[in-house]
Amino acid sequence: MPAQSGAAFLLKIADGASPPAFQTIAGLRTTQMSINGDTVVVTHKQSGGWRDLLSGAGTRSVSVSAAGIFLGSTAENMVRAHALAGTLDDYELSFEDGAKLRGRFLVQRLDYAGDFNGERSYTLQLESSGPVIPA
Repeated sequence: MPAQSGAAFLLKIADGASPPAFQTIAGLRTTQMSINGDTVVVTHKQSGGWRDLLSGAGTRSVSVSAAGIFLGSTAENMVRAHALAGTLDDYELSFEDGAKLRGRFLVQRLDYAGDFNGERSYTLQLESSGPVIPA
């Protein structure tokens, strides 16, 4: 199986329509996703000294980090508006093999930086709220 291109790992935001269409957040150079899960330990005397975990229990979440060059696209401006308002919106992660994940996310952090003679860049941190499911 060949390696997949990192350039094809896209972060998209819903346009607010029903049903939603998703717009790529332009200018991203790096994108990272982490799937997190808290465990529920159910170890008991008969566990033989080994830890037992309860399958399907605990809290699951998805974190998305991205960094890129600010282009002033509509999608980037929507992300900034949600960051300032502290509101949730629908996002989609798409991968080169055609797989997609969708869910509601909160902009946890949005940082801008720029040099005097360089482009303005930004970093973005999203945290899931509710299920993140294959689309």
